[in-house]
Amino acid sequence: MTPLSYLSGFGIKAYPVTALTWGLLIISVSVVVIVTTLVLWGVLARRQPEQSIGDVAVERRGTGLGWLGLGVGISAVLLLISVVWTMAVLAKVSAPPPGSNPLTIEVTGQQWWWKARYLNADPSKVLTTADEFHIPVGRPVRVKLIGADVIHSFWVPALTGKTETIPGQTNVTWLEADKPGRYRGQCTEYCGQQHAHMALFVIAESPAAFDKWLQDQLKSAPAPASPALVQDQQVFVQHCGECHTVRGSMAGGSVAPDLTHLMSRTTLAAGTLPNTPGALAGWIADPQGQKPGTKMPNLYLSGQELTAVTTYLQTLK
Repeated sequence: MTPLSYLSGFGIKAYPVTALTWGLLIISVSVVVIVTTLVLWGVLARRQPEQSIGDVAVERRGTGLGWLGLGVGISAVLLLISVVWTMAVLAKVSAPPPGSNPLTIEVTGQQWWWKARYLNADPSKVLTTADEFHIPVGRPVRVKLIGADVIHSFWVPALTGKTETIPGQTNVTWLEADKPGRYRGQCTEYCGQQHAHMALFVIAESPAAFDKWLQDQLKSAPAPASPALVQDQQVFVQHCGECHTVRGSMAGGSVAPDLTHLMSRTTLAAGTLPNTPGALAGWIADPQGQKPGTKMPNLYLSGQELTAVTTYLQTLK
């Protein structure tokens, strides 16, 4: 399966949509094949020897209304089936099943990354992360969608269809995965220069593994374990703390991703780069070269400062 394939799905929301997709695809291909076959049959079966116009006798044959009636009748039946099937699927996937106790995540699309807040009645259990969202297998997830700047489109084809994130408006969709896995999503509404580099990942795991991940993510970043790391943290706060948050430090910015557990993620910059030490250093040193137009500015750090920031970030697991 390709990362953004919509011809296979996983979960109680995706299965009816996938079946409908295949059904309509088969119907459409069948219609094309039948029509093409009839046209070719008509052309070849009625082909006459080459004659001049004056030699062709005028003759009347059947009107062909029977064929027209048959074609219209079959088309009407197929269209009716398609409409009824589509409406039934839309009704079935419009909301999570009653009594399913869905998890609620607030996702904000912005140029060019995804911010996620795991909502909870207890403020101490509200978690903020970015680009990679963990969910428990078998439990529906309600997704509240917000647009921070321009219109984006939230799409995880293996789990759910497209829903717009519109500034000033909250849209709601939901998804559910019945198998553990890593499901890729993508912004599908052109939103500017780096639209193509605005991926997201939904990681479905067992309820026990999800609960452990959630508890780990709610923890603050560990305190620096040595005087050298204290200095590295200070360099990070000085240069990056106005935009990024690291809970447990003086960095409290809110306009860029929360980095409290950065090293638990597998990618950087919304799927643009792998989260490796080399890619991390390259991203910090030259974000405009890696992702032109991104909101993260070049900081023109010295080699020593770059090493300090990178070293500190690699402790945020």
